[in-house]
Amino acid sequence: MPITVAVIEDEHEVRSRFELAVRSNTRLSLAFSADTAAGAMALAAARPAQVYLVDLGLPDRDGREVIRWICAQQPGASVMVVTVFGDDSHVVSSFEAGAVGYLLKDTPAEHIARCIVELHEGGSPISPSVARHLLRRFVGRAADSVAAVVDDPLSEREREVLKLIEKGMTYDEVAEALQISWHTVTSFLRRVYRKLQVNSRAEAVYEARQRGIL
Repeated sequence: MPITVAVIEDEHEVRSRFELAVRSNTRLSLAFSADTAAGAMALAAARPAQVYLVDLGLPDRDGREVIRWICAQQPGASVMVVTVFGDDSHVVSSFEAGAVGYLLKDTPAEHIARCIVELHEGGSPISPSVARHLLRRFVGRAADSVAAVVDDPLSEREREVLKLIEKGMTYDEVAEALQISWHTVTSFLRRVYRKLQVNSRAEAVYEARQRGIL
């Protein structure tokens, strides 16, 4: 039996392209198409589909509300967003609403048909540009998380002193740069030695680099 597909899109030209993509693939069958959220919900209740293509910018309701409704009413159905929005907010909130696929509207018709089949078979098709954007986002978050757990026992001032020492400055030069006394510089360095469990400037700089402090 062919996979039944519903198209929910308010732009006539785009909706027609999606309908044609479905009708042109022998593995797919068009259950219905609608240009409003209200119309889609009424048709979905009467003629449930296995896969729903949902635009986010519907005229009478946010497409994510429609996605949540479909997932609540027909938990066995799969929803794929087809939209012009590729930013973090729309992508993440669509998946949170229950979508399992996300394509941009400039996706070629034949590719949309293949993605519908892939979605129905358990995949999660995502436009390459959206996938790259999400990957950069989550890699950045992972890097921030790693940075947050760096083993850094030093205070901000102790770190400032050590950074200047790393540059090869003398105690007097560090004191002048930070507008503190020579004795205060040595006091900060003694604390650094104790916290890093080292006995010299060179060892302190090396240990701080190893821990990711410098």
